[in-house]
Amino acid sequence: MPEQLSRTIETLYRLESGRVLATLVRLLGDLDLAEESMHEAFAAALTSWPQAGIPDKPRPWLISTARFKAIDAMRRRARFDGAQRDLVAHIESRADHAASGNTPPEEEEIEDDRLRLIFTCCHPALPPEQQVALTLREVCGLTTEEIARAFLVTPATLAQRIVRAKAKIREASIPYEVPAQQELPGRLDAVLQVIYLVFNEGYSAAAGAEVTRAELTGEAIRLGRLLSELQPEPEVIGLLALMLLQESRRAARTSPTGELILLENQNRSLWNREQIAEGVALVQRALNSRRFGAYTLQAAIAAVHAEAESPAATDWRQIVAIYDQLVRIQPSPVVHLNRAVAVAMRDGPEAGLAHIDAVLAHGELANYYLAHAARADMCRRLGRTVEARASYEMALALTQQEPERQFLQERIRQLNEKIKKVDAHLP
Repeated sequence: MPEQLSRTIETLYRLESGRVLATLVRLLGDLDLAEESMHEAFAAALTSWPQAGIPDKPRPWLISTARFKAIDAMRRRARFDGAQRDLVAHIESRADHAASGNTPPEEEEIEDDRLRLIFTCCHPALPPEQQVALTLREVCGLTTEEIARAFLVTPATLAQRIVRAKAKIREASIPYEVPAQQELPGRLDAVLQVIYLVFNEGYSAAAGAEVTRAELTGEAIRLGRLLSELQPEPEVIGLLALMLLQESRRAARTSPTGELILLENQNRSLWNREQIAEGVALVQRALNSRRFGAYTLQAAIAAVHAEAESPAATDWRQIVAIYDQLVRIQPSPVVHLNRAVAVAMRDGPEAGLAHIDAVLAHGELANYYLAHAARADMCRRLGRTVEARASYEMALALTQQEPERQFLQERIRQLNEKIKKVDAHLP
């Protein structure tokens, strides 16, 4: 096979497999069968296209080929399983209808298929870890190995999550559909949570040698774009804005050798201005709807940071005001912690420390390393060096991300040097 054709088919797989699979799930009604027949269709393209040439419309060719591959497989099974015969007849009638001169599925219908597949993968009957695994595998097209590597589990463990998710979809007869309008708010939340979880794992990896994983943030943004095009609800737009604004800083968040760089020390010329402009416009659009929620408010905070020319120019009063709104609709311990840090930037470290201590006193963030790191920073800025060191050591014990560990170790080293100098001057 000519190398150029091989690369073309690989590119088609990367760009089109999600759409092809989504349509096949609708036509066949079985996720495993759809996946198997899709791979057979791409294998058939490798054999057929070198002689016949690439079709003018490759995607309908792939869908049609996969559908007939599936029918052939089901016919073979039907010889041994009578229960399959009615299903084969149903799918064959659809195939005959398509072959009788009707046009292939329209673009809008194919995109609707992708939306249906997203809602199926993110059905609330599935545990969150299965929703994430299934979405990345079936909607984004990542391999089992890629997903396992990103979430620091073995491929076997990840594969079992996907197997269990598919089994649950079959056993519970979870419908392949976009929920009815009255069900949408509850179901949409699950989809947004999955996308945000994928983005967060890519934006700030839970463990490992790297701060970010660009392949995961990229997939989350791609899902956010798809969802915002097909379901342009304010919170969908707000989540997309939040991800774009956070991702805009990626190039500045680590040094060339991999060290973590805090927001206040980042080279803002490295921030992606196109992503910032798009994100700010989306935030404004979501806010103008007057139907926004927590994602939009977080995006609004990110927009204030993104538009500040320097750390000193950051409007902390506005950020605290937005956090006040966020606390009202999402009073989580992490939101309270983030608000406390913003209060420190507005009113000084002593005020921030009082708020952080109040948050830690509730106990929910006892094992959250960022809470202890934030407390350590307040104590450091107040000159309470021994307390700062103790809190940094607590944070260090709780994180497994290597750049974070190196940053905390350096802060502890600096404080130890300061304590030694103080001790040396004692009588």
